[in-house]
Amino acid sequence: MRTLWPSYLLICGAAAAQPCEKLLTVGAVDVFKSPTSLTWSAGLAIDADGAPNAYGPDGKGLDHLANAGRPGNWWGLATKDGEPVIQTAADPYPGYYVSTTALEDKRYASTDPRRYVDSGKTPYVVVPPQLLKQGARLGDFAAVVNEKNGRVVYAQVADIGPKDKLGEGSIALADALDVKSDPKRGGTAGGIRYVVFPSSGDGRPRSAEETRREGSRLYGAATRCVSPP
Repeated sequence: MRTLWPSYLLICGAAAAQPCEKLLTVGAVDVFKSPTSLTWSAGLAIDADGAPNAYGPDGKGLDHLANAGRPGNWWGLATKDGEPVIQTAADPYPGYYVSTTALEDKRYASTDPRRYVDSGKTPYVVVPPQLLKQGARLGDFAAVVNEKNGRVVYAQVADIGPKDKLGEGSIALADALDVKSDPKRGGTAGGIRYVVFPSSGDGRPRSAEETRREGSRLYGAATRCVSPP
């Protein structure tokens, strides 16, 4: 049964407040639901997926190859006949693997790096599969707040993570929040608030300007969960 969690409140417009609904817990992170958003506070682990230089043979790449899978089960790489696709001279990083995200631009082939959301250029957040069953969708807009410095960054939901992990986003998201963005040694253990707006996207990657505009509009109008004074 879903319960009302008394330590959080919904701030509705400029005045009315009411208890916020605790929706579920992922790992050690509680997710709260308002009429317009899903909210949680966590750390920020850095996801390099989608960056054309994320992974490569012989250990080259921004992140450890183990984070993209293993032979026979590559969940973070484009494959052909079961083998990772290697970029050619026509691609951004020849010799590197094509790294994938769950959100795709289907105008491009599955072996084309442009099909996927570039972690190094695009702020995005990662959600576990449970949240996709609670209204969140790939392509939805989000606002991410660094509670230590007040920075607010608008992003899209672009990748799906493990079912027991919450608090992950792209290199570009970390950069914009002023969090160390190295996928191997960066991130932060806490102080990041995520606000995702279910069904706000249309299932496709959007431009930085569209994301800022829609994210700002939704965040400004949202009924959202915050800690009480």
